[in-house]
Order: sequence, then C-alpha cells, then structure tokens
Amino acid sequence: MNSKYSFSLIILFTFCTFQAYSQRLSRDKINDTLEKMPVFSIHKDNYFISGIPTNKEVSSETADAKYQISFKALITRNTLPFDTHLFLTYTQKAFWNIYKFSSPFREINFKPGIALGKPIYNQNDHLAGMAFFQIEHESNGRDSIYSRSWNKVSLGYHTALNERLLLSLKAWVPFKYEDNADLMEYIGYGKLNLTYNIIPNELYIDLMLLKGTKNWNGTLQTRLMYKPFNSSNINLMLEWFKGHAESLLNYQEKRSMIRAGFVLKSNELNFLKSLPDAI
Repeated sequence: MNSKYSFSLIILFTFCTFQAYSQRLSRDKINDTLEKMPVFSIHKDNYFISGIPTNKEVSSETADAKYQISFKALITRNTLPFDTHLFLTYTQKAFWNIYKFSSPFREINFKPGIALGKPIYNQNDHLAGMAFFQIEHESNGRDSIYSRSWNKVSLGYHTALNERLLLSLKAWVPFKYEDNADLMEYIGYGKLNLTYNIIPNELYIDLMLLKGTKNWNGTLQTRLMYKPFNSSNINLMLEWFKGHAESLLNYQEKRSMIRAGFVLKSNELNFLKSLPDAI
C-alpha cells in the first residue's frame, strides 16, 4: 500500500469518527468565550527541548536544543462578516547548538501571519469545529545562498472526534518560494495532527504527519506530554522528530532527533473537547 493511499485512509477514518461525536457547546457559549478571551494568548505550543540524533553519531556537533515562541493577538472583539474573528499570529522557532564551543545558533525561523477564525456549527447549533483561513510568511532571515523563505495561503480545520481526541487538518497553496523551488517535494501541501488525552488534562500524546510530493519525503513527529502540576500549564515533553524540513536551511536533510524538555501547552482548542473545565 503506497503512502498517499494510507494518508487518504487516515483522513477518511477521522472524518467518519467525527460524525459520531455530538456533545458540543452551544453557539451562545462559544460567543461568550470569544468575548472573554484575552487580546494576547498562546498560538502554538511554547517549548524548550534538547536532545540527540538517533541516525548519526552523538557529539557536540549533532546534539542541540530547540525552542519555540508563539502567540496570537485578537485584532477586534467585534464579529466580522460571516461570523469570523481576525487574529495576528507569530511563531519563532530556533535551533541552538548549545553543546558546541561558544554555543552558536544554527538557525532561527520566523513565521508571522494573519488569520480569520470561524466557529463551525452543526444543525443543532452546537459547535462542530473551528476553521481558519490564514496567510503566512516563513523565513530564516538570512541572505545570499543561505536565504530560505516561502509564503502560503492555508485553510485549517480543527474538531474533537471524542472527549479525548482532537483532529487538526491544514492544507495550503504556496507562493513566492523561488529560493527553495523544490520545497514542496519535502513538505507537500498539507498536514494532519492528532492529539489524544491519555489521562484527562494530565497526559497527552500528539502525532503530526506531513507528506512531501516526492518519494518518501515527509515528516513524522510524535510528542508525549505530561502535566505534573494542576495549578500550572507547564508540561514535561518528550519529542521524536523523523523526516525532512525541521528547519528551513536544511529542509532537504533527513533528520531523526529525540529531545526532551518543557512546554507551555497551547489551550486555544481546549473548548472543542466540551469538557467541564475546558473553558
């Protein structure tokens, strides 16, 4: 069975499972939540992790640290046409050769964007999911032969398949990526995320799949997150990354890294789970 067929089966399964979950929040509850949400909040997970490769010799040259800072800003609390809300988003991911002499940064990737978010309701006027239309630019901020950048228009959809399983799908149309014309061969045109809450609000496992357009290029990323203290949103995280395009500079390189550290987990999709303490 080829990879494209397998990926299609995964998507078909998740949509079929989604139809079976109906415990959703009402439109009034969602509107109240959006009115009370802070202007600035976490967008993607914020983390600091460090680790070693599993496909090459371990040394100060190959071990590293990776961290991410990500936030979003709500532009206006007024509902825009088509029941949408406007956000500015920003994500910065850094790769730090912390074990080398002088501890240089290998690369920093910057991703600013603008997004329209829209709640999607079912026929009973209960929340079915969240859709996002987004325009993003991603760059490593370098010039000459080391310059890497691309832009994309994307459509994302997030939903709860049940009280413990969240699904995220995102598809994009790239533009202006002449500096790395073969980038889509390694990252493709979309990705799938599944997050399963093994122990409610305590132990999570996250899976991200991304398939390039050529051969077996792509990415498999798994994360195990544990929340040791109920009074804090800080989690311990173990991550295994295997595949291409972990960073822009060396997107053609196939990497296999296992890292561990701390993560401030994003809660922007918690209300999709419709749990008593999700709001």
